[in-house]
Amino acid sequence: MTTPTAPGALDLGKLLAARLHAARVRPYLATALFALHPVESRQVPTMGVDRYWRCYASPAFVDRTPVEELAAVWVHEVSHLLRDHHGRGDRVARERGLTGPAERLRMNIAGDCEINDDVYGDGLVCPEDAVTPDRLGLPTGELMEEYLGRFRLGSWLGRLAWLDCGSGADGLDRAWELGPDGAHGLSEQERDAVRFRVAQGINGAPGSAPQGWRRWAEEVFHPPQPWRQLLGSALRSAVSGGGAGEDYRYGRPARRSAGLPGVVLPSLRRRPPRVCVVVDTSGSVSDAELGSALLEVAAISRALGGRRDLVTVLSCDAAAQTVQPLCRTEGIELMGGGGTDLRTGFTRALRTRPDVVVVLTDGQTPWPEARPACRTVVGLFARAGGSWDENDPGYRPDTPPAWARVVTIGSASG
Repeated sequence: MTTPTAPGALDLGKLLAARLHAARVRPYLATALFALHPVESRQVPTMGVDRYWRCYASPAFVDRTPVEELAAVWVHEVSHLLRDHHGRGDRVARERGLTGPAERLRMNIAGDCEINDDVYGDGLVCPEDAVTPDRLGLPTGELMEEYLGRFRLGSWLGRLAWLDCGSGADGLDRAWELGPDGAHGLSEQERDAVRFRVAQGINGAPGSAPQGWRRWAEEVFHPPQPWRQLLGSALRSAVSGGGAGEDYRYGRPARRSAGLPGVVLPSLRRRPPRVCVVVDTSGSVSDAELGSALLEVAAISRALGGRRDLVTVLSCDAAAQTVQPLCRTEGIELMGGGGTDLRTGFTRALRTRPDVVVVLTDGQTPWPEARPACRTVVGLFARAGGSWDENDPGYRPDTPPAWARVVTIGSASG
């Protein structure tokens, strides 16, 4: 026998039945759904979550919403938490200088677009007022950070009910939330454990999850690396390794000379390493990527302690162009625009007798067969997929050789 709900009180039985339905139709999210602790709130407009994995529910909203639709809301809210929209919202706010509730509201909507493009169907009812990319005239399959730059707030948004999913959706604390010291919140370690378990379930049965969730699960197990740090680390490792910047000199005789009377032996001395940067300026490299290349040239100079006289720059398409000393990035002239053959670039670069060659390219090029005498670092511009050559859809370029240290430039975390 079911205990009747007091008038105006939260129908917890109905809310939990909706959660059970959500777990049945989205079994890979079950661990996260049951980790959420429901909290009755008359201040939350519909349902919302905080960053501590509490789910706040309005009694009036639960009362008027069918179970199947409430199940979709459960999945929507837990998706904000699994995808770390609160942490990402804080980072975006710092990086882009976004302040105030209006900007956080835009983050909430952008997060909704990331979630709602593939969350409904197959047992989950799409609410009439759900914010979707199609409704905003935006492409599907993008991330919150990308959607954030594609729309502005307008009066039409006032008609949508799903505009306050709580701090779990955008990082801005609400007055109706219990905060870090409230009961039933999850610790940071517990939250990470839930995400890991959900990702483990998705990877174990990838055919049952949409593309957006498979991408998320892959990144949980293999988070994207900060490519700028990796490129700097690869360069510093190359210039500090044995042999880089080392040469024999007679300025000070070697200590071994004492054992060979009448013979003067040279001593091994270290000089500042020289770096030659080969920039791919073929037609397949975009202006944005060339701009990134110039920024990386400046970063390479900083990695060498600011010694710009130790860095030379060579632009290369099918033919190597003029080698230029680095004075400032604004003064580097990148010439090219045709096809790509970095073998000519390597040949020209090695004439400068560098200790390290850094190649910035999209990879659409043949590579030297023989390993050069110096170390090589390849900064590879990221490609989102598709054909590499519009004239030959089956063509795929050779991968960089095994003797090069490869860092992908422009990944998601860059």
